[in-house]
Amino acid sequence: MMHLLRGGFDAKTMTLAEMDSVLNSDEMSENHRYRIGYKNKEQLFRHSYYADYYLIDTKKNDTILMSDSPVRDAVMSPNGKYVVYAKADNNLYIYKVDFKTEVPLTLSRDEVALMDVEVKTNTQIYNGVADWLYEEEFGITGLFAFSPDSKYLAFVRLNEREVPTFEWQTYLESENRRVNSEKGLYPTLHSLRYPKAGEENAVASVCVYDVQKKTIVTLDLPTKEDDYIPRLCWTSQPKSEKGKEPTLASVVALVLNRDQTKMSVYTANPKSTVSHPFYVEESDEYYIDYQLFDDWQWLSDGRVAVVSEKGGYTQVYMYSSQGIEQRLLTPEQRDVTAVYGYDEKTQTLYYQAANTPMTRQAYALNVKKNMTTQLTHGEGTHNLRFSKDWKRYIDCYQSNTIPQRYMLHDVRGGKGSVILANDSINNAWEVSGLPHKEFFTFVTERNDKLNGWMIKPMGFDATKRYPVVMMQYSGPASQRVTDTWRKRFGHYLASEGYLVVCVDGRGTNARGRDWRNATYLELGVKEAEDQISAAAYLKTLPYVDGERMAICGWSYGGYETLMCLSKQNEQVWKCGIAIAPVTSWRLYDSAYTERYMRRPQVNEYGYEKADVINLAADLKGNLLLVHGLADDNVHAQQSWLYVDALVQAGKQFEMQMYPDDNHFLRNGNNYEHLHNRIMLFLKRNL
Repeated sequence: MMHLLRGGFDAKTMTLAEMDSVLNSDEMSENHRYRIGYKNKEQLFRHSYYADYYLIDTKKNDTILMSDSPVRDAVMSPNGKYVVYAKADNNLYIYKVDFKTEVPLTLSRDEVALMDVEVKTNTQIYNGVADWLYEEEFGITGLFAFSPDSKYLAFVRLNEREVPTFEWQTYLESENRRVNSEKGLYPTLHSLRYPKAGEENAVASVCVYDVQKKTIVTLDLPTKEDDYIPRLCWTSQPKSEKGKEPTLASVVALVLNRDQTKMSVYTANPKSTVSHPFYVEESDEYYIDYQLFDDWQWLSDGRVAVVSEKGGYTQVYMYSSQGIEQRLLTPEQRDVTAVYGYDEKTQTLYYQAANTPMTRQAYALNVKKNMTTQLTHGEGTHNLRFSKDWKRYIDCYQSNTIPQRYMLHDVRGGKGSVILANDSINNAWEVSGLPHKEFFTFVTERNDKLNGWMIKPMGFDATKRYPVVMMQYSGPASQRVTDTWRKRFGHYLASEGYLVVCVDGRGTNARGRDWRNATYLELGVKEAEDQISAAAYLKTLPYVDGERMAICGWSYGGYETLMCLSKQNEQVWKCGIAIAPVTSWRLYDSAYTERYMRRPQVNEYGYEKADVINLAADLKGNLLLVHGLADDNVHAQQSWLYVDALVQAGKQFEMQMYPDDNHFLRNGNNYEHLHNRIMLFLKRNL
């Protein structure tokens, strides 16, 4: 029986091809019979969204709406018999494919009876899905995972009842944005549980749902209340011996202490709930990069290819099933930047590494023979995607002068075939006459070698002197100077006669652990020193007008813009543009800030030193300060407190606020308006 789809069309009259034009496909079952699709997407936080989700049966040409209310993070079980998703009540639900029924997974019988009255308003407990903090700072939306045999579902439960609430107002609620209706007379109040640095965090635990018994148990993990559990997965399914009960796969939970200086990986039995530490890494000198866990490879024999930077660079180690280090697989002193996977049949590890900080190449390591083969060549950035049998791969190659080019290769070698060359994009660029970036390096007075790029103005004449706009982000583990095809606002500035420059300073990525941790415990200070050094270097170039220089940035880059304008002993920049800036790390969220600064209770000196509100009186140059008033990430509070400090210090400045818009300023005409405002500001000041 075909079901009527919500949203104005009848599946009875639609082919699968027509459904494809309406539904966005999320994933497909392993037997390729079922697909999950969605429509009517409504954004929640940065990555998460609610939507109407459908089960598409390609065999029966049938499309079924799985739930009467919008859901998020729908995932199909490995055997294709179940789909799990969450609803607005932050509970998990399981959809049984064979029976076309939906069953509450984390709700008790009494809660189901009361759900219309009480449970739908419960936003304090998150079952299997991320709250704002986990999503924003750990880059994850769904915190649940099926066992390989689909018999168990492990999920993280977050209790944020003690997390403080942040509130803000919106003003444009009426449809026509006028105050001629009752709805438009008063602003709307919004709230979000947002733990700032040093404040209470959500309490995390791991539960396991038995699909057949419909029971939930909590794993016995030796965690503290303020620990994070940002990753959850399963080991591979162990091979069963004949005549014996199948051995269970283990739940794998990654636990970070609050300071993120200790990472513990536990394996746990889903029945007994007993856990054992598999891997522990700890340091007093730097934070542990939890994201490296995403590249770990869990092999069927129990071994694990572990990715860690404990040796000074991001490298891959082989560990036994008991968690004992066996050997270092990638001894080269360069950062492994991605692990594509491990072919167990040929015992080959496929990975990407930074030959230089600006480039990426792909490699194949035959573990048995201890032989490494470089798969890709030439300058630029290579990112690979392999077939399931590891016999072929697609190389997405790009560089500063070549847009993304897709090539199909055989792992045994030979000439690859072009899938997509994108020559038309390259040809159009050449016709435009816009220049490409030019890379450069220089050495600071501290003897640090920094990488940068510049975009020279159209019709560049080396005998002339040009105004300079320095664009930067500068945040820890970020990287803006890469050999990739990025054509953005800087090229437009170049078309308007500006010399545009970007420099990656200390704390940025792909230069080893020590370089990335150079700014640890005192954010903003060394980054500003490096941008000041970059400006000094630029002034030595004959075609740079050192009296007409600007610096700008967004988010962390906005913060660093304010730091630079306040830290310059003699005025370096005539003006600066700070968009959605952090102004005090005490006001930003706990997980991000404490990763690099620890808690203010233990690093008061570092927080004071990094606070630009304290430096308002030292501001030099003209400032354009920009913020969205409904920014749930870097709150407008950050700018308002800085504004007060500027006013009290007698500092004049320009300001651009956007009502009801968030961190990205994409509502309505805001983004275009912002860039027009930037151009007016630069022309007036430079």
